Amino acid sequence: MGFALLALLGAASWGVGDFLGGLAARRAHVLTVLVISQAAGLVGAAAWTSLAGDPRPELGELVPAFAAGACGALGLLALYRGMAIGAMGIVAPISAAAPVVPLAVDLAQGTTPSSLQWLGIAFVLVGIMLLAREPMGSARFATGVGLALLAALAFGLFYVGLDAAADASVPWTILAIRSAATALVLLLALSASVTLRPSARLLPTIVVVGVFDTVANVLVAFATTRGSVGVVAVLSALYPVATVLLARALLGEQLSGGRRTGGALALAGAAVVAVG
Repeated sequence: MGFALLALLGAASWGVGDFLGGLAARRAHVLTVLVISQAAGLVGAAAWTSLAGDPRPELGELVPAFAAGACGALGLLALYRGMAIGAMGIVAPISAAAPVVPLAVDLAQGTTPSSLQWLGIAFVLVGIMLLAREPMGSARFATGVGLALLAALAFGLFYVGLDAAADASVPWTILAIRSAATALVLLLALSASVTLRPSARLLPTIVVVGVFDTVANVLVAFATTRGSVGVVAVLSALYPVATVLLARALLGEQLSGGRRTGGALALAGAAVVAVG
């Protein structure tokens, strides 16, 4: 399976998981959602690693994966909270700016984006501006924009760490990511004295969030071993398409014409970077 298809499948899995995670965060504390979903993903990752039988990499080879796990957890914390207090159709597309970070890393390593990719980056930035501003010339930003930008930065760093570790072993990389993410959110939850007992009706949804998130991690990790991390990041950053469509279909979210244009520009820019 080509790396582009793996990245796109990862994007779809992330998009569904993020929609469910944002929805769950409206009904329970965001740290409760993260602890349970990350723990569910950790169990799955541990089982897969055991079955895969890959030799364990050296600790130094897994350090980037631990860092990626911490960044990914912080990104999800910002994203879920942003979608809980703001419109998913605004927050999710802005967080899709994450590929700018690995593209910058590629640039620092001597891999220069093409003219078409620069154009795509410009589309992404203009799209973010249209999504972020309140209508009618207000200088105020829409609710959740700051959290969406923080999520974009954290997710961008996640891609960099994932790419650095995945070549050693994808199963062990995912296990390290899940271990670090679970430990971090559990520590934050305990520090904040957050209850880890959601309602019985909500628990299955939170577990499913962890499943979709982990499956996406696996797909994107394999994709980074077969293609440029910058391009993989851009393709997998199309996850807001699934999130926005689900929010529109199931929650009835409506965006202004300008914001619909901004979302389309942000996502189209990500696609242009990929094909450039």
